[in-house]
Amino acid sequence: MRSRLLALLIAPALALGVAACDVDQTEEGSLPDVDVEGGNLPEYDVDVPDVDITRDTVTVPSVDIRTDDDTTAVDN
Repeated sequence: MRSRLLALLIAPALALGVAACDVDQTEEGSLPDVDVEGGNLPEYDVDVPDVDITRDTVTVPSVDIRTDDDTTAVDN
């Protein structure tokens, strides 16, 4: 609990400190010159297995829950 309260107090202070920064660009950036020639992508021969997908039904048993104070059963 204490660490959560401390985090709630520190987070706004850090956010204010970051928001108070002033950033000015001092030099323009540029991309490098790159010469690109034709290339070749690799080729693959892939043999995939046949997949047979079936759907099975699973029967889930019902559970009776009884407490010491309650004499009636509850079905889930």
